Amino acid sequence: MKPRIILAHTTLPDGSVLELHEHDSRHYLHLHGQQLAGSATQSAEQELAKLATHPFRPARQPRIWILGLGLGGLLNATCAAITQKKALFTVFEPMRELFEWQKKFFPSGSTITDSRVRVIHDLTPSSLAREQGSLHAILLHADSCPLEKNRLLIEDRRWLGAVHDALQAGGMLGISAMRPVPGLFTRLRRAGFDVAEHMIEVASAAKRPRRYPLLLARKPASDAAEKE
Repeated sequence: MKPRIILAHTTLPDGSVLELHEHDSRHYLHLHGQQLAGSATQSAEQELAKLATHPFRPARQPRIWILGLGLGGLLNATCAAITQKKALFTVFEPMRELFEWQKKFFPSGSTITDSRVRVIHDLTPSSLAREQGSLHAILLHADSCPLEKNRLLIEDRRWLGAVHDALQAGGMLGISAMRPVPGLFTRLRRAGFDVAEHMIEVASAAKRPRRYPLLLARKPASDAAEKE
């Protein structure tokens, strides 16, 4: 049996330790003994990138934001789905260590090799809202999304309002997760989104395949007409 190797670790502000593991050429992020990113999240991240960006593939200059870098899986899948040279991908990741791990352990990933990608470490609801209807999509995987006060950003009304303001009419907020986020569907509807929930099957060859939730929250096109 091949050993599990801890390649890197960092201590979070609450004293817990985030670890980067390698096992049999596969990589994982672990926190509190749970996997946050790795092979288990890969299928959901790829499906999220495919579904959430599909409406914007004809756009000349699609602008996509990703909240949380994780292992870079969602970013890689999104960059592969959107091939326009003038596309812009912005990743918000407050943990600078994750970016350093990308440079050291994943130098061929989109974070390092794709010139369309920029990484920012500081963001507030007001600065996101200042994008003022210019973004085509905002994507996140709930298990690697940055937290505020131990809650997902989009569980905070200020952040969710900022996301709504930043998206263009018809823009998409796409969310994948390893388990349902209680109350999220209702919270998105109350924030003014049209919401569709999908269940994504992963590890289909397994005897008991798991299904993960994927939410697509669309900002109605009518929002633009109401502001005119």
